Amino acid sequence: MARPVWAGVLSFGLVSLPVGLYTATDSHAFHFHQLQRGTSDRVRNRRVNERTGKEVDLDDIVKGFDAGDAYVLVEPSEVDEIAPGRSQSLDITGFVDLEEVDPIFFDKTYYLGPRGKEYGKVYALLEKALAKANRAGVATFVMRGREYLVALKADDDHRILTVHTLHWADEIRDPDREIPDLPGTTKVSAREMKMAEQLISSLSMDWDPETFRDTFQEKVAALIDAKKAGETVEKAEPPAEATGAVDLMEALRASVDQARSHKDTREKATTTAAGSRKKKAAPAKKRITSTAASLQSLTKAELYKKAAAAHVPGRSTMTHDQLAAALTDRAA
Repeated sequence: MARPVWAGVLSFGLVSLPVGLYTATDSHAFHFHQLQRGTSDRVRNRRVNERTGKEVDLDDIVKGFDAGDAYVLVEPSEVDEIAPGRSQSLDITGFVDLEEVDPIFFDKTYYLGPRGKEYGKVYALLEKALAKANRAGVATFVMRGREYLVALKADDDHRILTVHTLHWADEIRDPDREIPDLPGTTKVSAREMKMAEQLISSLSMDWDPETFRDTFQEKVAALIDAKKAGETVEKAEPPAEATGAVDLMEALRASVDQARSHKDTREKATTTAAGSRKKKAAPAKKRITSTAASLQSLTKAELYKKAAAAHVPGRSTMTHDQLAAALTDRAA
């Protein structure tokens, strides 16, 4: 069982709920050690006094702000003392429609859970009310010496509350200042616009995260396995060359043709599979058994789409067999 990365009290109005904050995501990244070339010797980072060259214990380190002519020293305990209680309180200021929040503001997601079964009713009430209102609570809290602006929302699939840390308004950079070559009011022709719209339409799809995987990390894993076995790995294809303005229409037209060809191939495969499953259908009195067999023949991505359409709770964490069983129960 995971331990909370932060624990405190969630407050909205005069209602208070003891809660814990839990990490919601993992990373696929491989963690490499640093070695000196030609050896198996680890290279480590140490906290060293730049004047004496001696290593310093963590307990002997204080925070120092460079004020120009001298450092202003601040003890960790002094940071807590200037805002007593702020590091144990998550205060909801109000509730907003999440569609009004620009995605650029979102940073990281956490799960929020009640600290104790006796607080389950208060927790469930807030979760259900937020889900029904389709709104998110905007709140602030302090964690690890830093104040966070967050959005608190209900997760329909898991019947839990989630906390999404947000960037402060002054942390969002102005793209006009950051990017030197923005096109601004550059004009495009009606033919180019129509072709671009056709390409977008041809590549339209339903959002299904299960259909995507981290192929780069798979290639890193393959590289490691190959080097362990003394083998070599083929290099990837070089990136595509930039499309010039002269070649734009031809590139768009070829892209549309390619996208339509791939789409037709996928639809034909789906129709063939569906027809094959239909021929193998069992008599009506064995409808549930037939449904189960049909569902088992689908891929996990196909099952996930059906589960999403049927609003099956918790579908994002289910295995292939669990999805099939849940959909079979719905059919029964």
